Amino acid sequence: MVSLTIGSFFMKECSIDNAKMLEIYKIIGQNVKNIRIDKKVSQLKLALEIGHNSVGTISTCELCLNNKHFNIEHLVKIADVLEVDIKDFFEGI
Repeated sequence: MVSLTIGSFFMKECSIDNAKMLEIYKIIGQNVKNIRIDKKVSQLKLALEIGHNSVGTISTCELCLNNKHFNIEHLVKIADVLEVDIKDFFEGI
């Protein structure tokens, strides 16, 4: 591990690689899916509420297929629609 010195502040090198990010995206997707199901909201209803015309974005991001994942805008809007705190999507990370 490499450390950078900036003035008197030591900063470590980022240890989050692409594989770890994929794992994080999968956890977020699963959390969104679980909360959505608990709230009894379909993928289509959620997609329409956040401004999409089909379930494509929701379904691929929930499963993290083809490296597609929710972005911050998605998560903020989904949290609003499902009436949860955005931090709930990050449980288990």
